[in-house]
Amino acid sequence: MSEMNGRIMVALDFPGAVEADRCVGILEGTGVYVKIGMQLYYAAGPDYVRQLKEKGYSIFLDLKVHDIPNTARGAMQSIAGLGIDMVNVHAAGGRKMMEAAREGLEKGTPAGGKRPLLIGVTQLTSTTREMMNDELGIEGSVEECVVRYARLVQQAGLDGVVASPKEVPLIKEACGASFLTVTPGIRPKGTDTGDQHRITTPEEAFKLGSDFIVIGRAITQAANPKQALHDILEGVKQYAN
Repeated sequence: MSEMNGRIMVALDFPGAVEADRCVGILEGTGVYVKIGMQLYYAAGPDYVRQLKEKGYSIFLDLKVHDIPNTARGAMQSIAGLGIDMVNVHAAGGRKMMEAAREGLEKGTPAGGKRPLLIGVTQLTSTTREMMNDELGIEGSVEECVVRYARLVQQAGLDGVVASPKEVPLIKEACGASFLTVTPGIRPKGTDTGDQHRITTPEEAFKLGSDFIVIGRAITQAANPKQALHDILEGVKQYAN
């Protein structure tokens, strides 16, 4: 099994545990991360997360926490008890919120355990400049905003960011090579782009310096999900460290 397997996160974007389990069974033994987002977490709950951890999966709990600092702290303290490997907050929540979230994770991590990685969402891959400027009221380019948020995330003591692969070189330049980048918006050649805009292929993402890539529908909705994952792994193996 290549170390690249552990740098691929398969998004379990399913309405419930029954549907997710079909995919989880296919992924068994591959060594990939699984990403649990709001849809599945709200349907199946923390017990399902614990079940996947018992099966040996690395888990990115993608809940994008964005609230007042005290609430973010409490949420992360609860989440830390699930034994997950990575979780995220919205960088737009500000430095104090992110620092509080990190404190909550540290407090909630069992004695002798390892704190889950904490990363900040910069701008969603569905965000365009027009949307950001006109609807969100944020001036400048998406790239400028992403780098500004990445610096803020680093100042708050977090481990990295969620961003488009296209912004990874700018983030690494601003925050250093060891600052983690988790990149959704990954579409293998010939697959539907869906509702995302700032996208790349898996090969392009790793070439740009992504540490982890998130892939959902291109695997989970493929006619043969295991073959789809195999093809992706074959395509990116040249980027193994």
